[in-house]
Amino acid sequence: MATLILSAVGQYFGGQIGSTIGALVGRQIDSLIFKPGDREGARLTELKVTTSSYGVPIARHFGRMRVAGQIVWATDLIEHREKHGNGKGNAATINYTYTASFAVALASRPIVSVGRIWADGKLVRGAAGDLKVGGTFRLYLGTGDQPADPLLAAAEGADRCPAYRSLAYAVFEDLQLSDFGNRIPTLSFEVIADDGALDFAMLLGGVIGDVDAKVALPGLSGLSNEGALSELLGALDPLFPVDCDACGTLLTIQPDRLQGTPIALPEAATSTKREDFGGNAGFARKRSAATEQPVAVLRYYDTDRDYQPGAQRASGRPVPGQPRTIELPAALAATAARQLVEQAAKRAQWARQTVSWRVTQLDPAVRPGATVTLPGHPGLWRISGWEWHDQGIDLGLTRLSAISASTGTADPGRASPAPDEALAATALAAVELPWDGNSATPVPRLLAAASSPSAAWNGASLYVDQGDGALQLLGPTGRTRATIGTALGALVPASPLLFDRHRSVTVGLVGADLQLLDATMRQLAMGANRAVLGSEIIQFAGAQPLGGGQWKLSGLWRGRGGTEAAIAGHAPGERFVLLDGTGITLDPAAVGEVPGAVIAAIGLADPDPVTAPIGLRGIGVRPLTPVHARLTRGADGRLELRWTRRARGGWSWSDGVDLPLNEQSEAYAVTYNDSAAVLASWELPGSTLSLSAGEVTALTALAPHGTFAIRQRGDRAISEPLTITLS
Repeated sequence: MATLILSAVGQYFGGQIGSTIGALVGRQIDSLIFKPGDREGARLTELKVTTSSYGVPIARHFGRMRVAGQIVWATDLIEHREKHGNGKGNAATINYTYTASFAVALASRPIVSVGRIWADGKLVRGAAGDLKVGGTFRLYLGTGDQPADPLLAAAEGADRCPAYRSLAYAVFEDLQLSDFGNRIPTLSFEVIADDGALDFAMLLGGVIGDVDAKVALPGLSGLSNEGALSELLGALDPLFPVDCDACGTLLTIQPDRLQGTPIALPEAATSTKREDFGGNAGFARKRSAATEQPVAVLRYYDTDRDYQPGAQRASGRPVPGQPRTIELPAALAATAARQLVEQAAKRAQWARQTVSWRVTQLDPAVRPGATVTLPGHPGLWRISGWEWHDQGIDLGLTRLSAISASTGTADPGRASPAPDEALAATALAAVELPWDGNSATPVPRLLAAASSPSAAWNGASLYVDQGDGALQLLGPTGRTRATIGTALGALVPASPLLFDRHRSVTVGLVGADLQLLDATMRQLAMGANRAVLGSEIIQFAGAQPLGGGQWKLSGLWRGRGGTEAAIAGHAPGERFVLLDGTGITLDPAAVGEVPGAVIAAIGLADPDPVTAPIGLRGIGVRPLTPVHARLTRGADGRLELRWTRRARGGWSWSDGVDLPLNEQSEAYAVTYNDSAAVLASWELPGSTLSLSAGEVTALTALAPHGTFAIRQRGDRAISEPLTITLS
């Protein structure tokens, strides 16, 4: 900005030469204002992902950190071919899935465990150790005697496979890749390297010997070091100032304020040498100019945001240019990071005050690192250095800051962590649905409704057991949960011809978060809120939540889809399935026509297959029960029995149009029965049975109050009976 402005001003007053001079001056100003700030410490690797590169160092981790790791071994993608649906003129469907096995190096020092694991930002292993995708996970802690992984040993040979001793690594075997674009995803691991609090001794252990460094690092829950140790210590120095004492047999590192009571120095000693500082006063006090870029920003990994990079700034008036930034590869909470950068900024400001003080008394405790007080000078001072002369000992003193114990709290910002929910078991129901009259709809129409108590359910594989115990694959369920449950009470009988405003039934859904909705009469007429309850299909207008996944259903239409025969057969605990378009339509040829066939589902959280019988079996091919039976007696004793047929798929009301039969021919089987046996039977091509007076007399003699049962014969099945009593 200054370059443009001063270049234009120079052009106006001095022509081309003035413009050049103005541009040079402007660039100098811009460089002071906009130049990048100094960055100290190991650079945060917020964009780092799992790689496989030669020569890349494996970091040492302390505490709890989120790390990427290095892939040190991997197989090619393994293709899995699954075929389902076959036979009887139907083409089989073949699905291809892919898995991979690989090993990831995590740390170059032993660790305690691994917590969560992310793949492409998605949580694939929870804090409880549950793997949320298919595959097997094994962890090696980096001990000196750890064995070789059996998968690696089998692939590479036992004599060639390293055990990676003293290197912590993880092995994924047959990890499902369908959720990651059929490729090995970018992984990051929550590594727990130590159980206790961090201190300097952990950082120096195994690198520097003969050192006493029990200095705590408060606020740090984790730390990583993949470069030179000096870089890490340099980043820690402004935040955790320490004193180093090498005068004894051990290198001693201790906090700069470990001394409990400050030492009171005597009055300053004067010097007779003109060139010495202080003259007759014996001391010289100085306040240095403010640094061009004081410590102002701390970048770190925020524990409140799943270890995403965060930044905290010290309070105070901002200085021109970019602030000085300390990049600390450590995991902290936002409040702890704010306190550290505030304290570092205050220390830097107070340290601008220095004093040179001369003493003549030799005190072994007065040495660099000691905290002292000065007569006539308030506050605490730290001896930063000393120099011995014939006139005395010249001490270099730096003012210590008066830092409050707390600097307030800090907001880490909004986080959108990946949900860590335990995988839920599968709930399953299977029903056969009435045919809808569409020639393109398969008959029978089989529906598998799979669900789960939790939204963390990630689907299951469907199988059919045709009675021999073998499971034949049908396909996946998908991850959309169907709305299924059980009846908590028995629904009482009612007429299928009237809208029932008085009766209700309570159902408990498998998941407390699953929902049911009300419906208007118009919506009911359009097919809304259809559900299978036991062996009856109902519709409900009202759905009242009772809490805990329980719902009270009222405003009922009964016996829908030709299920009026099941109205009187309800019991508590029967299956409830909402027919809202969810669920998987199964291939009838793959399921077969074995009466005892059951559907099974297996998900990641299912220790055993979850099975369900197929409800309403045969309803799709079975003709509907005839209605409106009428007995008419003639004057000569003849009897005529009439009824009205119904058609499969004829669920809409069409005025003036007779619904198509949807069978190759119209035929009926009529029987006359008593309570024990069939007494007579007729096969008829139409909906009328005429009996002569003699036939009526014979039937009456056999059973005066017998019952006629009328069944329609279809192409593949026979209907349920319509009964009428001879009276």
